[in-house]
Amino acid sequence: MSCALVPFGRFQDLEAARDFLCPHRRQGSAAAGKDGRESAGKPTNWEDGGWGAWDEAELPEPEEEESASKNQRNYWLQDCVLSLSPTNDLMVIANEQKAVFLVSKWKQSDKGKEEMQYAVGWSGCLSVEEGECVSSVLCIPLASQKRSSTGRPDWTCIVVGFTSGYVRFYTESGVLLLAQLLNEDPVLQLKCRTYEIPRHPGVTEQNEELSILYPAAIVTIDGFSLFQSLRACRNQVARASGNENVQPPPLAYKKWGLQDVDTIVDHASVGIMTLSPFDQMKTASNIGGYNAAIKNSPPAMSQYVTVGSNPFTGFFFALEGSSQPLLSHVALAVASKLTSALFHAASGWLGWKSKHEEEPVQKQKPKVEPATPLAVRFGIPDSRRHGEKICLSPCNTLAAVTDDFGRVILLDVTRGLAIRMWKGYRDAEVGWIQTVEDLHERETEKIDYSPFGNAQCPSRVAQFLVIYAPRRGILEVWSTQQGPRVGAFNVGKHCRLLYPGYKIMGLNNVTSQGWQPQTYQICLVDPVSGSVKTVHVPFHFALSDKKSERAKDMHLVKKLNALLKAKTSDLDLIEAEAKELILDIKYPATKKQALESILTSERVPLSSLTNIIQTLMDNLEKQELECVDEGLLQFCANKLKLLHLYEIVSKLNSQSMQEDTLPSDNDLAKLLRLEEKDFHRLQALLENYKKENAQTVIQFPDEKDDVLPVKVFLEYLECENDAINVKNMEDDECVTLGNFFFWKCLCGESSAEEVCRALESAGFSPQILLSLLLNLWLSKEKDILEKPDSTSCLHTMLTLLSKMKVAIDESWDTQSVSPWWQQMRTACIQSERNAAALLSAYVGHSVTTQIIDNVTEKKFSQIAVGSDTESWEALSLDAEYWKLLLKQLEDCLILQTLLHSKVSKKTIRVSSLQSEPLGRLSVKKLLEGGKGGIADTVAKWVFKQGFNPLVLNLAQHRNNTDNAEESEEMHASIFLEEPEVDENLETILELLQLAYQQFPCSLEVDVLHAHCCWEYVVQWNKDPEEACFLIRSIDHLRCIINAHVQHGIALMMWNTFIVKRLSSATYLMDKVGKAPKDRLCRRDVGMSDTAMTAFLGCCSDLLQTLLEADVSSDEMQAPVLETEDAWMSVEGPVSIVELALEQKRIHYPLVEHQFVLCTVLYAIMRFSLKSVKPLSLFDSKGKNAFFKDLTSIQLLPSGDMDPNVLSIRQQFLLKVVSAAVQMLCSQKAKEASEEELFPFEKARNWPTLAVDLAQYLQISEDVVKMHYVCELYSYGMDHLGEEAFLQVSDKEVLASQLLILAGQRLAFALLQIQTKEGMELFARLPPTLCTWLKAMDPQELQNVQVPIATTAKLVNRVIEHLPENHGQYSLALNLIEAVEAISS
Repeated sequence: MSCALVPFGRFQDLEAARDFLCPHRRQGSAAAGKDGRESAGKPTNWEDGGWGAWDEAELPEPEEEESASKNQRNYWLQDCVLSLSPTNDLMVIANEQKAVFLVSKWKQSDKGKEEMQYAVGWSGCLSVEEGECVSSVLCIPLASQKRSSTGRPDWTCIVVGFTSGYVRFYTESGVLLLAQLLNEDPVLQLKCRTYEIPRHPGVTEQNEELSILYPAAIVTIDGFSLFQSLRACRNQVARASGNENVQPPPLAYKKWGLQDVDTIVDHASVGIMTLSPFDQMKTASNIGGYNAAIKNSPPAMSQYVTVGSNPFTGFFFALEGSSQPLLSHVALAVASKLTSALFHAASGWLGWKSKHEEEPVQKQKPKVEPATPLAVRFGIPDSRRHGEKICLSPCNTLAAVTDDFGRVILLDVTRGLAIRMWKGYRDAEVGWIQTVEDLHERETEKIDYSPFGNAQCPSRVAQFLVIYAPRRGILEVWSTQQGPRVGAFNVGKHCRLLYPGYKIMGLNNVTSQGWQPQTYQICLVDPVSGSVKTVHVPFHFALSDKKSERAKDMHLVKKLNALLKAKTSDLDLIEAEAKELILDIKYPATKKQALESILTSERVPLSSLTNIIQTLMDNLEKQELECVDEGLLQFCANKLKLLHLYEIVSKLNSQSMQEDTLPSDNDLAKLLRLEEKDFHRLQALLENYKKENAQTVIQFPDEKDDVLPVKVFLEYLECENDAINVKNMEDDECVTLGNFFFWKCLCGESSAEEVCRALESAGFSPQILLSLLLNLWLSKEKDILEKPDSTSCLHTMLTLLSKMKVAIDESWDTQSVSPWWQQMRTACIQSERNAAALLSAYVGHSVTTQIIDNVTEKKFSQIAVGSDTESWEALSLDAEYWKLLLKQLEDCLILQTLLHSKVSKKTIRVSSLQSEPLGRLSVKKLLEGGKGGIADTVAKWVFKQGFNPLVLNLAQHRNNTDNAEESEEMHASIFLEEPEVDENLETILELLQLAYQQFPCSLEVDVLHAHCCWEYVVQWNKDPEEACFLIRSIDHLRCIINAHVQHGIALMMWNTFIVKRLSSATYLMDKVGKAPKDRLCRRDVGMSDTAMTAFLGCCSDLLQTLLEADVSSDEMQAPVLETEDAWMSVEGPVSIVELALEQKRIHYPLVEHQFVLCTVLYAIMRFSLKSVKPLSLFDSKGKNAFFKDLTSIQLLPSGDMDPNVLSIRQQFLLKVVSAAVQMLCSQKAKEASEEELFPFEKARNWPTLAVDLAQYLQISEDVVKMHYVCELYSYGMDHLGEEAFLQVSDKEVLASQLLILAGQRLAFALLQIQTKEGMELFARLPPTLCTWLKAMDPQELQNVQVPIATTAKLVNRVIEHLPENHGQYSLALNLIEAVEAISS
């Protein structure tokens, strides 16, 4: 109810705009003044001085700036020309030749709230003529002409005046639309007037216009013609058709030459006015003398007021009705590269070209129309005073003028009089705020019997003058004409006050009535804090003089607020003074406001609140009925009723009941209508849930659960028509209120019957009470599980609520669904507290059955006495719904227990994706999750735990078989592969078995593996660096037994996640011709080189699995997907398995072709091969077939291959074999396996894989095998070489190759070592053998440190496979003799 300075926008980067507009202020721009930011927007205590101090109150000046340099940097906005569109969507800041257009955008602030921010939309240089600068700017929003948005702003035109005399019109993006030279003098000021609906009949309707002030002339352009021309120009720009000479509508304007004035610096166009007969005769006598002729009808005149010197203010009147010259020379600039279209007409609109274009002829200034002389009629003469600015009020009757003496003068423009003056406002900026009274808030002190006293009278309008004094850094709001200061704010010394004085151009009396635009009246731009603020002034401040009752009431309200905040311990004194103050207040609306302040105070006790409201009610009831405000009386009665209820419930909560003995298990089983076996099963489920849930949920004990402050209690509830309703609240607030009402009852510490009776008599509906009770019960799950007796208390409470009136409809029967029980079931379905929901459902089912039995017993009470009725069970639709819900909640509880369980590992590293917590389950979530929702939930849990897929198989195996030995073998294999899994695995297996039993269809092992596979690959796609996720996804894929499901999942993985990355990796590797470095892998594929190696290996495994699944699918049937009976009503997305079964069959040769490429790529990355372009191993047909849809039939290579390609393939395979043997040798040397780095290498045999590739690539397998054997012997691994020797078909060729290898070994032993014995032996050898050994190069061997006995075995094997007629047989014999001689 007081003045407020409200921020409505911020600047996104104001420093960038400052650096562009004022480069000389660029240094030190980061140091923004903290003082200005802290003081901005803080209202001062101008009312503390009492009623008489308002007029003379002065505020303390803000602190001085720390340094002069910082001060100068913050004053940069004072040098600029500013304009903000009234619709807040565009702001223009200009300085000299440059300008910045700032557009508004809604963005989230640092605090997470949406706020409007001004960001730079366009910046550049606007000057065209040499030496011209921007002198004035306007942002005029233009109304839309579309039917769907009539009256709303369409776009904003920026009007810029220059010192050269030009006026140019731009779009929001800086495109020039029109350029006009009306006068060769500088443009001093641009002002605009838009259409306003006249408030009273008889008031002259004002036309829209744009007025341009020059030093000795004023030009007014008709708003309608300007609106049409700008629309036409903008449409031309949108079409960008520079060759079309489409002439816009002509512009109507008037040009007046102002005479008898020394200097003019600002003006105000008051508009058209009509004199009264007396003023007409007075004016005619002053001008024409005694014999002046007077017309019958007073003429209409346009009034202009100027400020300057001699006179200080001048009043000009121009007669309407004269013919208006037309501005028809319009120059249209479409874009900087388009030539402006020049149209030939009488007056001069000049087009504008880009600066960078060379003009063929010298540009000539257009012809300027002469001005019509207009003499000043009268003014306010003051030879020493020079006016600076004038600001016209919204009602066009008052104007505020500033001068060089530091005064602000209020003018009555109708009478031409100065009616008020303010002193001490040097360099002030002024503006106006017009506030309209809200008729709903108007309260009369007494009955007004006048015909104008009804509610249909027009709203009153108040005007306030806003003055910003930059020298003092203060913003003040004054009530006009002679009113006091009603608001003051310390805002800093660097701000700018913007007051446009217009709204949207292009509206009329029809379009302006439909949609009320959100336009601002005044705003303050603060460059220090980077904020834009507006001022809100309540209407009642216009009435706030010293005799105003409303102002006195507001003073009493402030005094009451101060009393409530005072630091005093005497509560009786507070109560007495509060009563006195609230009775002194006159207006009912203000009384209500004061009463609300008391009720929201935390210091006033309950007894005082009751006494204050009772005193006020007694006072109201003593008054005459006509003078009593019914709304206030009802408000007091309602609050008093709520206070009495609060008092009753508090007393009941404070009374401690004698606790009965705790109910036994048999009692609870009978209460819940459960068999002993079922009850013990329920206890076991709850115990498991509590144990697992205790590991994940940490709850801090609440102190004084039943304490609820009166203030909060009153905020939660409202009374209406003798009924108490709960306001729209958050869930935790509902729990707080329910906790106050029912927690003591649920703990057995308070009487449930008395609480229910009190709440029912107060006016609560049973539905509201049931909602509060269930919210409390479901939120207190941990406490409930610790107190078994709370279940019986809930049964009692629910029975009592069900017996209330209107709880259960009287027409309800067993064949219909009761809304009462449906409300309870809905709460259980939506709850994520599964144990509490399950217990409440059992209680609800029990109470429902009990009521149904009572109804049935009454209905069949006339049955014969001897008939057997005890074994009958009454059937009802509600009971069946309860049974279904109990099954669903039990399933949900078991599933939630499983999700809470954890397998702790000794390994430290856990991915951030795996550490994210799982969401809690509810029946509603499972019903909306689709047929695969349950399996998907478990798959997410499996991903978080990261254990071996065999764990899922082991749990399923235990369910299906009684063979303990097989289970133990599977268990042992899990520990063998993952020894870090601890003893918690046994608990996990038990929970999984239980889940499998509850969901035999939804958690069928193939379905679960499919969802786990998909979950892992989805998470891998989020973070491709985690190659283990993709590896584990392939593991789950291989565990799927049904080939149809396996085929579909693999194909979906390929199409969704794999093929694009594989394509990028292939082209990258082919481009660089080797295994790419880490930087290139991250840039093109989005993962590191190590991760890409694992990725390519997984691609190969995926395609191999797809090929195997395609073959196996012919031998088995596709599975039939079923759903459990309790979950038949699930809705939601299609299951992954259903999508997998819908996939088409693959084209086997195409997948095999793609598999070969993946293996090639993997080999290049795995062994870091160089000088290999993977696509060079294939011909054009093969290259074109890659990365195509695997279900399509492509043209694949066939027949004989190009020998060059075959040669490249053979070289590649031999490189792979050599690298594989080298890796094998290095592993043995290090005595460590690389499985830690490459866990996907476990079952991969590269030599065998190379042989398989050779078969597909049309390379002789024997060549690869022989090279493998030779490489093994070269590395000295003769034992492996002997095994591989047996696989070679052409052993004769291999023997001849190994003979050379043996010779190299012997040459190293004899020639390289050069021992005395060796040289003597070498001399005894045959000459042919010596010559042959000298030709051998031992450096070709990878390992020369081989025992001579091993070499002897090699030579013997060579002789075994060389025929006697072979050319090197004799050489081999000599070689074996030499070896034997050395060994001996």
